[in-house]
Amino acid sequence: MTPESRAFINGKLVSSKSNKVFDNLSPVSEDVIGQTTDCSTEDMDLAIKSARYAFDKTDWAVNHAFRSDCLTQLRDALVNDIENIRSQVQAETGSPAGICGLQGPQCDVPISFIDTSLELLKNYNWGRDQGMANFSGLESQRLIEKEAIGVVGCITPWNVPLQINLAKIIPALSAGCSVVLKPAPDTPWSATLIGAAANKTDIPNGIINILPSSDPQNIGEQLVCDPRVDMISFTGSTATGRTIMSHAAQTVKKVFLELGGKSANIILDDADLSQALLSALAVCFHAGQGCAIQTRLLIPRHRQQEVEEILTNYFKMIEYGGENTDTHIMGPLISSTQRNRVLDYIEKGKAEGARVLLGGGAPSHLEKGFYVEPTVFVDVTNDMTIAQEEIFGPVLCVIAYEDEQEAIQIANDSIFGLSGGVWSADEARAISVARQLRAGTVNVNGGNFYSADAPFGGYKQSGIGREMGLEGFEEYLETKTIAIAR
Repeated sequence: MTPESRAFINGKLVSSKSNKVFDNLSPVSEDVIGQTTDCSTEDMDLAIKSARYAFDKTDWAVNHAFRSDCLTQLRDALVNDIENIRSQVQAETGSPAGICGLQGPQCDVPISFIDTSLELLKNYNWGRDQGMANFSGLESQRLIEKEAIGVVGCITPWNVPLQINLAKIIPALSAGCSVVLKPAPDTPWSATLIGAAANKTDIPNGIINILPSSDPQNIGEQLVCDPRVDMISFTGSTATGRTIMSHAAQTVKKVFLELGGKSANIILDDADLSQALLSALAVCFHAGQGCAIQTRLLIPRHRQQEVEEILTNYFKMIEYGGENTDTHIMGPLISSTQRNRVLDYIEKGKAEGARVLLGGGAPSHLEKGFYVEPTVFVDVTNDMTIAQEEIFGPVLCVIAYEDEQEAIQIANDSIFGLSGGVWSADEARAISVARQLRAGTVNVNGGNFYSADAPFGGYKQSGIGREMGLEGFEEYLETKTIAIAR
């Protein structure tokens, strides 16, 4: 493993101006596994200046064929280094091999998603003739055109860092924008490796800039507030999203926000429990560190005892710690801070009267690693803290309901609206319920929305806008109307 420790600014791999570095910790061993250059506000100023100049002074925004060639080079550079990349991502995220391999969202899959953006760039219709219109006796022909929004500041989290970094950078670059990326300090290599790949391409200097930092708040706020930046694309907590919206308002720049979730998985009364409840194990996927994971399980009250028996048996199948194999889906939390946050929520659930069916603390059999036991709460009511706030750990809240309408009401009784699930023996019934959920994505009977060509995002305080797919590409475009007197 040879991680790239430098920033990528104005077309060069560079150390920070201060030459300071910060440690990268393994969530599995808790040891320092390497260091990364520590960028400051001085470095950020240079990156923004470079991105602004590159967008304004090169033909990147209008030369679609050149962009396509450059992004193909970037994809190839990543693919050619896939084994090294996979080991770096796995080391700093603590992800088990089961979600870092060929079918997992941590490495291979998001790199393969680049092909969808390349296809969009190749076939996108950048303009249309809207025809003639008459206003006050003046005939005008109207042309509707799409063009890049400008300089985009991207701020990304640590849970699936390479996936989210690429889901922002690639569509923005495809649209013709220049980019400044500030990754999470917990997972810097998942960003710096993109800089190393970009260094092997013909992408013009300044079009892509990547700045790791141990102090993301200062340079993040600088990026959001700078008037030279036209748009902020952020993925992270709802609390931070609110702050970004407030700061971005100072320069009235566009914001894309993909925020938190508290998604409900509704098991209707006619569902096959043995099949449907397997989906509850998703709270263990990457230790529950996913915004769209369905962490509220809504079950028919008259089947609760049966549900509890099945869940107890299913959660015993989850393996974590020890030897890392392709069958593992659960690893540690990203840091001691996050582990303590999850443990605090578990204690809050107990204090508010929820009953622990299994788990409920840190595992006693593991001396190292930021692990939390898979935890299932039952007898949860939807007004409890653990049912309303995003925990971001392997914690499931089981909530009983009386009938279908109450299940829908409970599911929608949340400030969030990111994702959801519905299970029923009657597909038409399940789809009907799915359409009544105030959420941006819904899986029916085990379907999975996650793909490069499907938009992802949420309602309410789960965010603004969509990522991936055509909608995600168009987030980075402005619309211009040109009227010509005839």
